Amino acid sequence: MAVSGGADSVALLDVLCALREQLDLTLAAVHVHHGLRPEADVEADAVRRLCDDLGVACHVERVTVRQAPPWDGLEAESRRARHAAWERVARAMAAARVATGHTADDQAETVLMRLLQGAGPRGLGGIAPARGRLISPLIETRRDAIVEHLRIRGLAWIEDPTNRDPRFLRNRIRHDLLPFMAELTGTSVVEALCRSAAAARALVADLDARARADLLRLATREAAGFTLDTATLEQRPIELAAEMLRQAAALLGETRPLRGPAQRALRKLLAKAPRRRAVRLGRLVAERSGHRLRVGPAALPAVTTRAWPVPGVLDMPEIECRLTARVFTRSADYVVPRDAARAAFDADALPPALTVRARRRGDVFSPFGAAGRRRLKSFLIDAGVPRWARPRTPLVEAGGEIIWVAGVRRGRIAPVTAATARILELRVESP
Repeated sequence: MAVSGGADSVALLDVLCALREQLDLTLAAVHVHHGLRPEADVEADAVRRLCDDLGVACHVERVTVRQAPPWDGLEAESRRARHAAWERVARAMAAARVATGHTADDQAETVLMRLLQGAGPRGLGGIAPARGRLISPLIETRRDAIVEHLRIRGLAWIEDPTNRDPRFLRNRIRHDLLPFMAELTGTSVVEALCRSAAAARALVADLDARARADLLRLATREAAGFTLDTATLEQRPIELAAEMLRQAAALLGETRPLRGPAQRALRKLLAKAPRRRAVRLGRLVAERSGHRLRVGPAALPAVTTRAWPVPGVLDMPEIECRLTARVFTRSADYVVPRDAARAAFDADALPPALTVRARRRGDVFSPFGAAGRRRLKSFLIDAGVPRWARPRTPLVEAGGEIIWVAGVRRGRIAPVTAATARILELRVESP
């Protein structure tokens, strides 16, 4: 349990202690010492004493929070430090859940804060009752009811003076905006905002399910991440298409919420003629090239240069592929392969060793079946090779000339003719 010593967390601790035998709970408390106020040591000691009285192990985690303007920036930094401390202790204890004391009033404040920040349905869903390891058992309980419970139980709690500091947006909402709205409407604004949050979460849950199903059905999963055809995305409502990209990022381990700027950038990336071709999503990137769009690692390993003795097998783990070369006498019924994964050459017209490398600036290529030489970059673009795949496309070189763009097209050098006696056949495949 996250126990600050405030009314909400003390009530949560008391309720869970009362239920631990009935629910077979093993409880531990985590108090995060931010070190921001002189009272922090006294508050930590008070939480320790309360936990001792209730027979609950208490972990006091000291964190460092950078004090920097704006004040809401400090509030956000403190929240991140708390969450990191909870997760750290939970992992060390192999805890199944971390319970927080968020209430219905916290929910209403959160929804209003996000509304003022221009949040969409996901943000307006507020605090989910369960989100990963975190749970908020009191999220439908009003703060007044919690205070009444503590008074009946004779339990003391700590009043944090910063909860009345008007420099924090949440405090202005709590003490000024919510009471004004209640007076203006004559209704329970907190309950109304909580209902709206629940409706937003239901809408988002449905969108999530549809987006994930579409992603897993339509995307190609490979080392580069998830790759989709832009025409497929353009056929869907923009919210659904953007959610497919967010789901791809989540499946690749980027579980942090995408803030407003990232969400808006994703929508712009889905336009038919986007100005930006890439959007960073933490350690991942969503990028567009031609008619393909991928969500995957921002940095992908390129082909490493190496010699390729033939015949032989060349494993290339950096791009998750294998190149195979075999040399054999040409038979009368041999058919030259036409698929992109194989290429056949006159073995006697090539040196005994080949080189495999990545593309370089200024490379030129003479494609089989076409006249003249072309810039390799232009050839790859016209061949539909996405930008991210170009450094990962093996180029097979003989005598300083590119003879095969593996998996794309062979060059004009050393073609199989009627006079060819021995065949060198190259193949690219997944290991």
